[in-house]
Amino acid sequence: MAPPTLRLPFFKDIWLKLFAVVLAVLLRLAVAGDPTVERGLHVPLEFENRPNSIEVLGDSPDTVEVRLRGSSGVLRRLEAGDVAAIIDLGSERPGQRLFNMTDGRIRVPLGVEVTQVIPSSVSLLLEAEGAPRLVPIVPLVSGMPADGFMVGQVTVEPATVEVVGPLSRLRELTDAVTETVDVTDASVPIEQSVTVGVAEPNLRLETPVTAVVSVDIVRAPVARTLSDVLVSSENLGPGLTVSMVPDRVSVSIRGSLELMRGLDAGLVEASIDLAGLEAGRYNLSVNVEPQRAFEITNVQPDFVSVSLR
Repeated sequence: MAPPTLRLPFFKDIWLKLFAVVLAVLLRLAVAGDPTVERGLHVPLEFENRPNSIEVLGDSPDTVEVRLRGSSGVLRRLEAGDVAAIIDLGSERPGQRLFNMTDGRIRVPLGVEVTQVIPSSVSLLLEAEGAPRLVPIVPLVSGMPADGFMVGQVTVEPATVEVVGPLSRLRELTDAVTETVDVTDASVPIEQSVTVGVAEPNLRLETPVTAVVSVDIVRAPVARTLSDVLVSSENLGPGLTVSMVPDRVSVSIRGSLELMRGLDAGLVEASIDLAGLEAGRYNLSVNVEPQRAFEITNVQPDFVSVSLR
């Protein structure tokens, strides 16, 4: 029999060793007993290695639904970014392309199996990128100014911007637009810095631009009717006399408030042209002399009955 001193190292801390063995067995049983389950995730669809000369068109989904199988503990601990749906465009050329999403394009952690991808394939239209195109910027304005005011001149600085994107979309582009400037109840000019963009989702500005939109708010024209404007005659032939019915007309005008206040019928000239006419009866149109200060909107009646003797 071996001396007692030779058996002591084996029995030293024997209870701790037994506890470690039992714990290891329990952990192994726990892992072996973790059930296999399935879980569905919506994963963002990503493109990698896209050449600068290629643009992605088509109605590709923003996300795909992925069904996963694995132990419940592993699937429960999945976090954003642990599963990725990726299409590698590094070797692709322009044209219509169809990508099988079950062909290794879903990246998952070790021990997780992909059982289904919806949609199972993604169709993409790849197109060559066009040269940057310079287009005008159109400022957008909404709302109604305060009573008695109207929108005058609208300007934007800068006036143009360069847009990049697929060649076919660039060919159809006519302009870029600004954020809408609201002029509701405004009575003074407005100047506002706004973002510039394009309505076509496949196009973008070559460099982000902020533009300054200036909106002139001016007094709205005032309408007025002068009801006793004398009609004169021009180019009456020698030896003839003229009479007309009616000999006065109503003239509707529109202009600034200041001008309308002091305007009377004597400042508006209405006439008929008798050039080349002999004795007889005629229906002749009434001519009202255009004015820079105001706009002629209507003449009533616009014809008069004329008698030449």
